[in-house]
Parts: sequence; structure tokens; C-alpha cells
Amino acid sequence: MKYLHTMVRVSDIDASLEFYCGKLGLQEIRRTESEQGRFTLIFLAPPGQPDAQIELTYNWDPETYGEGRNFGHLAYEVDDIYALCERLMKAGVTINRPPRDGRMAFVRSPDNISIELLQKGGAKPPAEPWASMANTGKW
Repeated sequence: MKYLHTMVRVSDIDASLEFYCGKLGLQEIRRTESEQGRFTLIFLAPPGQPDAQIELTYNWDPETYGEGRNFGHLAYEVDDIYALCERLMKAGVTINRPPRDGRMAFVRSPDNISIELLQKGGAKPPAEPWASMANTGKW
């Protein structure tokens, strides 16, 4: 058995690509459009990791997806959790669960998919503003 991808439904391609590619740093691997099926599939992966794909599914006919909490979450290992969270905040992303422990943080996509960020290796020493930052919303 081989892992292929994780699929999440999105309601706005541009907002989703801005989040996943522009802010998180994933890259578009390929795109498929089906006029008959009325959907677009966009496959993304972290740089240099084409086997760790996420499939964004955009259905052309509007749907309401809710919060996506029942999906669980996507998880990405990051080189510097503090630097990434700072970059995301400056880009307007809410840090729902700050990396108070220097190891784990949660943010949400424009469609409320929960994204877990985990510090590569061991936890970083606790640091401000993260150590005293409260949770915001759900994660």
C-alpha cells in the first residue's frame, strides 16, 4: 500500500492557493478540470516532496462545507515553527493554537481545514510572544 494524497474540498480556488502556496509554501504539482463532472482538482506538495500531496477539490456548483472539523487535520513538519507562525500572522492568518511549547501550532485554511504545524526535531525553547499567547477560535 502506498500513500497517494489527502483530499479537501475548497470553495475558492484563489483564496485556497494563496493560503496553501502563498503562505504555507506548498507548490502546485498538477491540475485537472472536468467539464463533465463540473470540478477542478489541484494537487499540491511541499517543495522536494512530491509524494506528500494534498488534493484541493473545487466543485463548480456552490456547496456549503461547514467547518471541516470532522475531517481532523493536515500536519506538516516545519524547520522553524516560530518563524513560520510569525510569517503567517503577518500575512493575516490567525494562529488558532500558538506554539507555546515550541513544538506545535494550529492554523486554518480559508475553508476551515485545520492545519497542524510541528517543529522539526525537538521543541524549541518557549519564547514570546508565543509562550503567553492564548488560543483563538477552534483548532
